[in-house]
Amino acid sequence: MASKPSIPKGTRDFSPAEVAKRHYIISIIKSNFEKFCFQPIETPSFENSETLMGKYGEEGDRLIFKILNSGDYLAKADAVLLQNKESNKLTSSISEKALRYDLTVPFARYVVQHQNEIEFPFKRYQIQPVWRADRPQKGRFREFYQCDADVVGSKSLWQEVELVKLYDSVFTELGLKGVTIKINNRKILSGIAEVIGAKDKLIDFTVALDKLDKIGEDGVKKEMVEKGISESAIEKVQPLFYFTGSNVEKLNQLSVLLASSEEGMKGVEELRFICDNVMNLGLNDAVLDLDVTLARGLNYYTGAIFEVGSPKQVTMGSIGGGGRYDDLTGIFGLKDMSGVGISFGLDRIYLVIEELNLFPETVASVTKALFINYGEQEAFYAMQAIQKLRSSNIKVELYPDAIKVGKQFTHADKRQIPFAIIVGETEMNEGKFGLKNLISGEQITVDFEGLKNRLLLA
Repeated sequence: MASKPSIPKGTRDFSPAEVAKRHYIISIIKSNFEKFCFQPIETPSFENSETLMGKYGEEGDRLIFKILNSGDYLAKADAVLLQNKESNKLTSSISEKALRYDLTVPFARYVVQHQNEIEFPFKRYQIQPVWRADRPQKGRFREFYQCDADVVGSKSLWQEVELVKLYDSVFTELGLKGVTIKINNRKILSGIAEVIGAKDKLIDFTVALDKLDKIGEDGVKKEMVEKGISESAIEKVQPLFYFTGSNVEKLNQLSVLLASSEEGMKGVEELRFICDNVMNLGLNDAVLDLDVTLARGLNYYTGAIFEVGSPKQVTMGSIGGGGRYDDLTGIFGLKDMSGVGISFGLDRIYLVIEELNLFPETVASVTKALFINYGEQEAFYAMQAIQKLRSSNIKVELYPDAIKVGKQFTHADKRQIPFAIIVGETEMNEGKFGLKNLISGEQITVDFEGLKNRLLLA
């Protein structure tokens, strides 16, 4: 007996209705990317392992899906490591490629490889799937889409202002009110680590601090202690857990706290520029909030960092994030190429819109009308009309088989097709069509122009 088919955990099949809703979100994101003058690129689903490894921190590296070498992948494996089952040390000899973890590092690789063809500053967008060997849970999948917009080749902070406006524009068009765009700066975090005497533990400090909303204050302190950060340093950082006030007030408090740190003060001034200009330009529905505990665990961020929280009535993780990365292309040999970018989490945005019931009713409507099949001659008459209607971008189709009419109407009902078009001998002789509204039950007889106009208006 054949085993029941299944798919890997953390992956999903999508029905026609779900795909239609996903395309609705993607179309809005894409149109806004293009409105803000970003250009599309695409990169391979997998990269050389050396391209990805070491770019996301220790935790990120563990979540990268490795691809076994083709053929006898154990041929080059170290016999001793194999015998001792030292899998981590063995990986490099049996796997030379990996599925991409995000779109930013492949983009950096793309920029370096194509630098002689690119006009800088270069604004690109990319909408493609990524993979992470994470533990599946609500809103967290092993295969998911990212929708990224990045600018590389400019250090101007106006780019950060533009990206905040881009977030606001997309979420406004999607109807998501009350979205919070959290912002911080890695220079501020470096400055805090410096003034509390934990500069040598910057990565451990930021990784732990970034988990505040997940594991709470006690959890963060426990992790910091485990990473070797002193009790006195943790005590100095205590005020950050209760940082309140407007963005202006928070920046003023940070100016006092970081007065002795040159790098920290630079971060404060960068954030002040972004926050002041966003406030002066205004936002539609989103809120920009300075969150000093926001760290984002990726090692390549060097300046402003963003994370987008869903509306408060929905329990969901971040639905977007990004930041400034001054050194990313440097690791591939291209120095002094600053970049900044943001990402939209398509799958989580979908779940939020679904939970808030914000999808327009028309999104999943595919077929506008079904021609009932009464036989070969009637089907040919119908197909002639179908060709003309499709040329006017009206989505219609013919039921392929001349089965019982009742079953054809049931088919239309199950697919939520709003209209049925009846073509029998009488209609053919008169050059007419019977148009039945399957919601109200009303039926009328019209000529082709009347049919076309009614379907266009429906």
